[in-house]
Amino acid sequence: MYTLQIEHGIKDFDMWKAAFDRDPLNRAASGVQQFRISRPLGDPHFIVVELDFATSGQASEMQRRLQDVVWSSASNAPALMGSPQTRIVETVYTGTPALQDS
Repeated sequence: MYTLQIEHGIKDFDMWKAAFDRDPLNRAASGVQQFRISRPLGDPHFIVVELDFATSGQASEMQRRLQDVVWSSASNAPALMGSPQTRIVETVYTGTPALQDS
């Protein structure tokens, strides 16, 4: 699995979420299998978005389209503050903690 991680400041979460929900890039058709939205504790004006893809090519294409279509347009990104920071990471291992006998 490949994850496009996005971090950036926002003016207002509800305004940002409404724009996210409009989904101008059609996440499902773009290969997004799952997504997560997080905020650092104590900082309501910053978000972290993680979009999961089956291939690195899908993640790279979404990264490019976000820059070219969404973040370059005030109407598509009305709550954006600053420049988003992105990176694509590959999941190389997952697990759950082992239960120890007491």
